Amino acid sequence: MHAFDRRNLLRAAGAATLAAAMPAFSAGRAWAGDAAPSGPFTLPPLPYDPAALEPHIDATTMGLHHGKHHQAYVTNLNKALADHDDLAKRSLEEILAKLDDVPEAVRTAVRNNGGGHANHSMFWQIMGAPGGPAPEGELKAAIDADLGGLEKLEADFNTAGTKVFGSGWVFVTVDKDGKLALVSKPNQDTPLMQGGRVLLGNDVWEHAYYLKYQNKRADYLKAWWNVVSWKAVADRYAAAKAGTLTI
Repeated sequence: MHAFDRRNLLRAAGAATLAAAMPAFSAGRAWAGDAAPSGPFTLPPLPYDPAALEPHIDATTMGLHHGKHHQAYVTNLNKALADHDDLAKRSLEEILAKLDDVPEAVRTAVRNNGGGHANHSMFWQIMGAPGGPAPEGELKAAIDADLGGLEKLEADFNTAGTKVFGSGWVFVTVDKDGKLALVSKPNQDTPLMQGGRVLLGNDVWEHAYYLKYQNKRADYLKAWWNVVSWKAVADRYAAAKAGTLTI
């Protein structure tokens, strides 16, 4: 057996061991045993059971992603703002849109963890159980007009996702007139940092897919479309046009 194959085998075995050892999750709860952080921001509950996205996204990944990774962003954001009461009173959207107002000593922590909190809060909202309806109405018309239709959107989005070097996100943004655009961002950056709004987005950090897809990011990107909730996306689209879309 080649050394590379042995490494892959050991890595897969390690992932399986980790999955078997982890406690069960319930929807909306952080990892068992984690203390809730104090501060202005909290972990939003999942709007479905962690197993609801199977087989495309496994329950173990969902539990880790929500209960560990997202919780860490919330905890560290609250820590960064602990001595900055004026910032802690602002909405997350305002903080991210005005990062220059954040003291330099905590700016990077706020940028990374605030962005992670915003991105993941959006991410849970726009997914749901496989088999939901396709885009329709005004949302479908916007996808057709601005992004060349759903099939082209998926292809272009997936290509952008495979081109993200290291960790990052791919987004469809929406402006107040309902116009859509495709953008990618590194790390936990978000269009909110430029005053934009996100219609939908996919996390291409390895923590989003590695237990199931290993290094096959392209397979994950393709499978992810099966769990996009177009009803939730349509609600976000309507909110964007009404001027009420936040995260």
